[in-house]
Amino acid sequence: MKPRDIPRLLRTVLHYKPVQLAAQLRHVMVDEGRPGVPRGEAPPLSVETSHAPFLPAPPHARFDGEATFELIRRAHRFEDGIDWQFDGHGPLWAFHLHQFDWARDPALSPEARGRAVENWITNCERGHGWAPHPISLRILSWGKLRLTPGLLALSPEVEERMRASLAQQAETLSRRIEVRLQANHLLSNLLGVVFAGLLFEGAGADRWLGFASRLRRELEVQVLPDGSHVERSPMYHALLLENLLDLLNLARAAEGRAPRALVAALEDATARMLGAHEVWIHPDGEIALFSDSAFDIAHPPAEVARYAASLGVTPRAPAGGQLEDAGIYRLQDGAFTLIATTAPPAPSYQPGHAHCDALSFELSYGEERVVSDTGVTEYVPGPLRDASRATTSHATLQFDGHEQSEIWSAHRVGGRAHCEVVEAGGGELRARCSPWSRREIVHERHFRVQNGSVAVEDCVSGAAAQALISLPFGSDVVVVGLDVSAARAQLELRSGARLELELPAGVDWSVARRPWFPRFGEALERDALVGKAAAPVTGRVVFRVATD
Repeated sequence: MKPRDIPRLLRTVLHYKPVQLAAQLRHVMVDEGRPGVPRGEAPPLSVETSHAPFLPAPPHARFDGEATFELIRRAHRFEDGIDWQFDGHGPLWAFHLHQFDWARDPALSPEARGRAVENWITNCERGHGWAPHPISLRILSWGKLRLTPGLLALSPEVEERMRASLAQQAETLSRRIEVRLQANHLLSNLLGVVFAGLLFEGAGADRWLGFASRLRRELEVQVLPDGSHVERSPMYHALLLENLLDLLNLARAAEGRAPRALVAALEDATARMLGAHEVWIHPDGEIALFSDSAFDIAHPPAEVARYAASLGVTPRAPAGGQLEDAGIYRLQDGAFTLIATTAPPAPSYQPGHAHCDALSFELSYGEERVVSDTGVTEYVPGPLRDASRATTSHATLQFDGHEQSEIWSAHRVGGRAHCEVVEAGGGELRARCSPWSRREIVHERHFRVQNGSVAVEDCVSGAAAQALISLPFGSDVVVVGLDVSAARAQLELRSGARLELELPAGVDWSVARRPWFPRFGEALERDALVGKAAAPVTGRVVFRVATD
């Protein structure tokens, strides 16, 4: 680390909880790539089948049953048998390999699934597979395979080895809970341990089930009062919601073993999360791409809702229909749906999935996305990761070339933007944001979705020399006309519909090609309007349906 990087590091760790700092020191000293305990006897299962069918593999996870995996849209073929130490596509790909979510692909045979499980037990003795997060999700994946009749073909000997391995994984996980990372990792760890505690019987299982009280406390922390997950990522919210429903599914099946307080907490959290999920779903049925979000990693919202219904869970809408705790608001009128985010990087102690997107928005006309966030394609530090998080990749303003918040590495944030909501209601939203390095600059944005039009009005105060306005469009939106002198533009949608844009005057507007990462492993481009103002800009963008 260079001396000039020390202040940035201090601005980053300043927000950490003391327990995180202590756990970071332990993480440096402890090898988390090996099992923490020897394998013991195989505990008996508490149940044989689930209460309701689990969801199949997510869209991105596929395995041909022999040697080829396609995970996060990157295919790899193992020529000499599965190499569980393979790291050629980065840690995220390796994590998905070890999580076994691909094993629920309906196209796989029960025999292929059984061979893969046996292969892992025999050959994976170290590496990514023994890190806490993959253990957590593999416990769920293997448990769901085992509880679905006809999905898994195992000999009695291998079935016993699988139960013994699951017990070893659960015990290892229970000793390595990721308080260092907090957020979704910590919640997934607790989910995995408690899932194993419900799945099995015996002294070990009772010990793992004892983590249920800690899980309940963590749900109170991570599921905000409005039902949103604390990381404000629609994608991670959906993933955690499915996993919580999986645990509730098992609790329904193991009714005599599941603590009533745990069941009540799961019912409450999933109902509220389901209601929150609906706020950031567009009319096309998919999530907004705020923070680290991409399509096809989590199941489509409609499938998650059907799964919840099979468990007796119905959505509980947040008060006022908005996610006030998450800072995410939905405004609708006629065919227009606008979803705006007003939050700084969150949570403060672990904003690893946050972007510089305060006061940005996505806009749909009917079922077509007109303005869209950028998404995310990978978690490897570098230009693509930086592009997904940058201020200019979101529909907001950048001042003097500086980022809203001090993003660095793949998941780090030093200085943070300051944001506040001024007022909301009646089809309007007014919020403010000041960038981390220039607190004297105040960007106030006023959203109005009323009378068949959308207006986004900006007012900037402070000593900024230049403001850059970004309007990144959906992938099928084309800028068919731009009149800079008249400050107007026209968009054509895939359906053939046209929208007129009234733009702030005195701004140097141009059409640019900007990054578009709708799915992991995809790096595409789409049209964007970019405006440069020599001084802080005051003006508004208005979207209207073209009348000619």
